[in-house]
Order: sequence, then C-alpha cells, then structure tokens
Amino acid sequence: MNVVFISPHFPLYFHNFCSRLKIRGVNVLGIGDADYHEISKETKVSLSEYYCVNDLENYDEVYKAVAYFISKYGRIDFIESQNEYWLETDAKLRSDFNVVSGTKFEDLAVMKYKSKMKAVYESVGLNVARYCLVDSFDHALAFIEKVGYPIVVKPDNGVGATSTYKLNNQQELEYFFATKDDRIYIMEEYVNGHVETYDGIADSNKNVLIANSTIMLNSIMDNVNDHCDTAFQNRFVKGTDIEKVGQKVVKAFDTRSRFFHFEFFRLDADKDGLGKKGDLVGLEVNMRAPGAYMPDMMNFSYDSDVYTVWADMIIYDKCFLDLKQQYLVAYIGRRDNFDYLYDNSQLRDQFGFDIVLDVDVPEALSAAMGNHVFMVRSNNQDHLDYMIDEFLKRKDGSSWR
Repeated sequence: MNVVFISPHFPLYFHNFCSRLKIRGVNVLGIGDADYHEISKETKVSLSEYYCVNDLENYDEVYKAVAYFISKYGRIDFIESQNEYWLETDAKLRSDFNVVSGTKFEDLAVMKYKSKMKAVYESVGLNVARYCLVDSFDHALAFIEKVGYPIVVKPDNGVGATSTYKLNNQQELEYFFATKDDRIYIMEEYVNGHVETYDGIADSNKNVLIANSTIMLNSIMDNVNDHCDTAFQNRFVKGTDIEKVGQKVVKAFDTRSRFFHFEFFRLDADKDGLGKKGDLVGLEVNMRAPGAYMPDMMNFSYDSDVYTVWADMIIYDKCFLDLKQQYLVAYIGRRDNFDYLYDNSQLRDQFGFDIVLDVDVPEALSAAMGNHVFMVRSNNQDHLDYMIDEFLKRKDGSSWR
C-alpha cells in the first residue's frame, strides 16, 4: 500500500500518523516544504521517502512530487494531510490522479464553505444560525436589521478562527468593511452558547470506530483576537445527546475512511428560531483530525492510541483495539505574558502525577492554542475542574474567564 502524506513535519506531532502506517508495512511518502535536514528525527524515521518542494502552495510542484512517487512505487492508495489548510490540495490530487479513497475536489465544497455546511446540518434536523454572504455594506445592514447586534463575520472558506470577528455596532462594521481582504465572508447572527465537538474516526461505511467530545470553556475566537489563555475538556461521550446527533452528522457528510471534527453550539439561553437553553445548534465541520493536540487528548482519555486506530482503518478498514473511555482530560493553554500565580515548575511539582502532556507550542499555532500546553487527566470531574482553575489562576486573584 502507498500513502502520500502532505506536510508530515508540521504540526510537529503529525509524524505519529505516518509512523503507525510505516510499521505496518505501508510505503509512507511525505511531501513537505522544509529541507530534509530541518525535519525532526521522528518524522524522518516515520517516512519511506520524503520529497521537498519549494512551496506547498505551488500545486504544480506538489503534483510533480506525486507523479514521481507513482513512477517509483506504483498506484497511490490514499492521499492525506490531516490539516484543514491542505484539504483542497488533497482533494485536487485525488481527482487528478484518480485516487478512489477520500473526497474528490468536485465534491469538496460542502466541507469547505461554511455557508454550504449549514444545509447538511439542517438535513439531520439541527437548527443553524441565520446568515448572509457579505457582498455589500447595504446588504450587511439589512441583515443586521433582522438579527441585531452583535454579529460574527468570518471567511466562508477559512481555517480555524483566523479572521473571525465579533462586531458589536455600526462603527465596528464600518471598520471591518474598510479593512477586510478580498475573500468572501459569511455574516452570522450571534449565538449565546459555547462550542462542543464530536470528533472521531469512521470506516469506509461511515461506522464510527472511536469518538470523543470536547467542551470549550472559552471562545477560540476570543483566544485568537484577544490573546487570552484557553481551556477545554472532554466528556464520556457514550450515551450522550451529542453522540446521537454526531452519528447522524457522520452519515450526512462524506466521512468515509476519515477522521472527522464536528462543531456545535450548546445554547446557554433560549433563542428564538434556534432552540431552548441546552439545545445543540450546527456550527461547522472539518474533515480532518481535531487540532491542538486533541488526538492525544483522545489517547489519554481512552488510554489507547488513536493513531493506531486510524492506521488500521486505512489498511484494514477495521479497529482491532478494545476501546473504552476511562479518563476525563483537560487541555490548558497558558500565555507567556500572563502573570499566573504558579509558574510551570510549581505546577509540575504539585500536579506531576496528573500531567500527561507538557509542551511548548510553535509560534505559528500559538494564537489559538497558547504558548505552553499542559494536559491533565482524572476520573473525577471536580478534581479536573480544580486543576483547570489552579493552572490558570492569576496572581492578583482575577478570574481567567
């Protein structure tokens, strides 16, 4: 079997996807824009061969790399990246080289454009926020007259929370129009709720092999725009309403032989047209592994290895592991410039037994993730909540959220 993996060197932990394939005898063929001598040892040993291009955004270069691999190894079985930024590249390569596994470029729109995702969410009975595509200032004003301030604007085809803004009044709206780039933006009514996810791996028949759900304790949009610290935690997903809804969404999208990451709002208050407090509202879909070390969060929750589940799905279309969630896990992202009550070494001394991940974040990812990440786990919700508050406690006693 031959698998092309786009950008295996970034984010840094992506070598895990490649290594689990390679140890099972797969030819893992990496394409990246970092010099071979600059990529990590872990990435090097996880690949059968690495092809360096000058620019991963230059499709012709990437196309030639795949053509070279085909000439040397034969037919390509999968093309993957697990990175939202490269999903269009993945899909175009599949179409151009007739790789039958995975979504082709001509079918990608419903998974890339936020405006098109909404119809799929609605098809399984979920409400979604009202929206309009931003084509003129007058149309934006007319939409706001219907839904009121605040509103949220973001690229219709965008990655993560980049260029996502909450606008509270006409002055901020005018500033947005004066400074926005040429991309098409979507404008949505503001939803008083918090984000919850349904993440996992599906086989070729869209059967969920492993799943997790995370609850965002503050807004990723605010993390990026206001550079605040961040925290989220998972739940035991079996038997929950988000599992029931999530499995319907898995069937509605092209999740065949894929990792998936679905986002929902959980309403914090009743909202006309959307639902009652506690209801789920469809938000976005990402057809790749969840970011921010969340695959490792799944590992720590199940005390297992999600990269192995993914590799076995790719090769055998099965999961051979006996999976059961055993722990609640929290992700805690701290900022370098915040005056916390405890420094990192003090936290290690106090909570060392509970800490399962302790890592600096690359600058390119720190806007949403924080500068340093601790991941902690417990089988007790109260203890998990206590640790989150202690890790983010300020010296002056102010609240972190």
